[in-house]
Amino acid sequence: MGLEGWVLSIMEKLGYLGIAFLMFLDNIFPPIPSEIIMPSAGYTAAKGELTLIGVIIAGSIGSLLAAALLYWIGRKIPQHHLFTLVERYGKYLRISVADLEKSLAWFEKYGHRIVFFGRMIPAVRSLISIPAGMSKMPFGKFMAYSAFGTIIWTTFLAFLGYHLSEDQALMSLIMQRASYIILAIVILYIIWKMAKKFGQKT
Repeated sequence: MGLEGWVLSIMEKLGYLGIAFLMFLDNIFPPIPSEIIMPSAGYTAAKGELTLIGVIIAGSIGSLLAAALLYWIGRKIPQHHLFTLVERYGKYLRISVADLEKSLAWFEKYGHRIVFFGRMIPAVRSLISIPAGMSKMPFGKFMAYSAFGTIIWTTFLAFLGYHLSEDQALMSLIMQRASYIILAIVILYIIWKMAKKFGQKT
């Protein structure tokens, strides 16, 4: 059974709880991507076994629970201990010290809004919560940015699965293009921040 088959079997057995569980894992364990989970959930809704709105709510809740957990890990564990843990056990979650350092540098350099965009970028969404906690970003603000980004992304993916599940090639193309657009927006935002900072110095 492939990854997609396993995801569908979890949904068939556990329904909405299974979707929430899988999206929780997506944020904790990057190799289980939302790009498979939510379209599969949308496809299940298209067959009439679940509702589309229920799928979106369940996926968003699972993702946000994981984000909150990682935020508090980043906030409560001293930074040097956290890096030691990642160095020792990160390989099991496919997370490296370099990944954590990079996400922390991005967060410190480009501000809280990166949390919103990070929810829609693979791998980044699994890491961005930790530097948010480490920087003591207000929890309410963190969850608000996370919720906006998560709901947009889970809705988009669920709609793709609901309407285009029979055309896998087209669905993959749209997801790829969407990722490029999101990355382009992030890059433009970074360029704008750098230009603004440079303008203040001159």
